[in-house]
Amino acid sequence: MKKISRCLVIFICAVLALVGFIGCRGNGCRGCDDGAENRTKYELVAEYAPETRTLAGTVKVTFENTTDNELSVLKFQLYPNAYRKDALYKPVSTAYASSAYYAGESHGEMVISSVNGSKNWEIMGEDENILYAYLERSLFPGEKVVLDIGFMTKLASVNHRTGVTRHTVNLGNFFPILCGIKNDGFYECNYYSDGDPFYSECADFKMRLTVPKDYEAAATGTVVEERMLESKRVYTMSATKVRDFALVLAPNYKIAETAVNGKTISYYYYADETPKESLEAVKEAFAYFEKEFGEYPYESYSVAETGFCLGGMEYPRLVMISDQLKAEERVRAIVHETAHQWWYGVVGSDQTQNAWQDEGLAEYSTLLFFEEYEKYGFTREETVMQALKEYRSYYDVYGSVLGRTDTRMTRDLKDYISDYEYRCLAYDKPLVMFDTLRKSVGDKKFLAGLRRYYENCAYKIASAGDLVGSFEKVGLDVSGFFESFLDGKAIL
Repeated sequence: MKKISRCLVIFICAVLALVGFIGCRGNGCRGCDDGAENRTKYELVAEYAPETRTLAGTVKVTFENTTDNELSVLKFQLYPNAYRKDALYKPVSTAYASSAYYAGESHGEMVISSVNGSKNWEIMGEDENILYAYLERSLFPGEKVVLDIGFMTKLASVNHRTGVTRHTVNLGNFFPILCGIKNDGFYECNYYSDGDPFYSECADFKMRLTVPKDYEAAATGTVVEERMLESKRVYTMSATKVRDFALVLAPNYKIAETAVNGKTISYYYYADETPKESLEAVKEAFAYFEKEFGEYPYESYSVAETGFCLGGMEYPRLVMISDQLKAEERVRAIVHETAHQWWYGVVGSDQTQNAWQDEGLAEYSTLLFFEEYEKYGFTREETVMQALKEYRSYYDVYGSVLGRTDTRMTRDLKDYISDYEYRCLAYDKPLVMFDTLRKSVGDKKFLAGLRRYYENCAYKIASAGDLVGSFEKVGLDVSGFFESFLDGKAIL
């Protein structure tokens, strides 16, 4: 997710909890590229009712136990519960609340009505954010189970991932989705306002969505059928081997399209006064990243202008771009979020513990693009200098207030005490790190390392060690270099 740099009021909280450094020797990418028969499958049927701001539906989940352990319960993330009035962790920080909640305080939630195929179920988790579905019998490695979950998502009026904006409906993280598998068990993610609180494994999705007749849908999936009823429109969509399924709905969308290497590129907009230029930026960024990192494996990619309190948000095959951005900011957001299609979309990582891994790579990929396309007016030197300036300012300010500055890049999202700290350690410092590495090893080996990383870890959740190992496979001994940045020892 791209955050726009701005003046923030820093609220100093309790002493940060310590988190362990994830070493630079990878334990192997965990992934879903072992064949379609092993991937989790979701079949969604839902209808959106604008008069009540609700999405009601069912999701049929087919899950295979790919762990080495016997499982007696399946755990599902209920991300919309972060928008509850009494939520422990708020989805939007104080600094962005006024731009997010455009009509004042508003709330949402997810209500589970049934879980067929389970013995019983309950809502658990630290913040009522996890559905526990207890199985009728233990699921052994290699066995499958099918559950049918009934749900209703009530949307807040909010410019955020999941909510109704002034002009659109953002449906990110709107349905019960299985927690990712980590250390052979389900990994529960809390919804923190800083960063992207997701640990997402690839799966296959089918969706039948009913909306009012005049609503267009920008979506993760390919539309395989579209039916017009008297007052409604029914979309049937599918997407394979993706980490999530998201949509943006709007009754007033205009659509501009182009193609890159046989893939359809779509831009959904309503307020953009220069849509041709925006679409051209999408096209150029997409083509550049394919050339430098590797082929995009999906048949389409969509960019949707929408209400959003930050610069943008990435989902597989779909990104949200804020309708409040000026032309220059819009281009930056478009390029950054498009880079996420490679770093997050295809190559996954633990976004809850290593936010720098996808955000830093997306930010540096943005720099690489602007080096190639000088017409946009962003230079490598100025970009790196600005990032270094912001990081040093953070270091000085927090050092003077707290008496020390925690500069570790490997940390849990809960340990960031402000948006400002998150930006400096997930965006600025990683950008400086990757540029320092590039200067040390040269462009050829640097880009070769990124291409090897993309090739080796496609569709998987890569560790920091897997990234380091990709550079080592092209002849670079960089473990000590990465460790010095990640654990805060590097002096900038």
